[in-house]
Amino acid sequence: MIRAIVVSASYIAAQMLADVSSLRIVTFLGLSMDAGTFVYPITFTLRDLVHKTAGMRAARALILTAAVINLVMAGLFGFVARLPGDPAVGPQLEFGRVLSPVWRIVVASIVAEVFSELVDTEVYRMWVARMGARYQWMRVLSSNAVSVPLDSLLFSWGAFGGVLPAAVVWGIFWSNTLVKGATTLVSLPLIYAVPEEG
Repeated sequence: MIRAIVVSASYIAAQMLADVSSLRIVTFLGLSMDAGTFVYPITFTLRDLVHKTAGMRAARALILTAAVINLVMAGLFGFVARLPGDPAVGPQLEFGRVLSPVWRIVVASIVAEVFSELVDTEVYRMWVARMGARYQWMRVLSSNAVSVPLDSLLFSWGAFGGVLPAAVVWGIFWSNTLVKGATTLVSLPLIYAVPEEG
């Protein structure tokens, strides 16, 4: 039970950090991407750990809960950014400049997260049903091989399609997919961090 709580809290935290970081588009190794790409891929493995410790229903509930929390967080940031700053302190414009949500990016991010994570959960479930507890690293690799490009596709085109040139959007898609894929490989050992329970 404690393990499930710890990995669930880690999942929610990683989702929130990724969504806040996604508000900034950066260049990394010559690739253009949203900065949330550095954090978000770990959520797939954390979700796998929730599935492993608490079961599929808990994993699905966690995905939807994270989406609601991220939407509330973006709404709160938007509300706070629009409030006038205390004149005694100063205008405090930096908060709004940094954390005001770009709603198109927020919605694209949450839709991509929910859809790709639910697909990831289903692929993970099918792997466990067929293979049992064997090859745990392969269940992560298999589910992420489907969900990572799906997430990148939905996010890139949902957030930037029709706003940026198609070549730029495809560039963001490929850079997101490559960095998320690399993060998947690095995070594979995490699946062994907890024993099988659910």
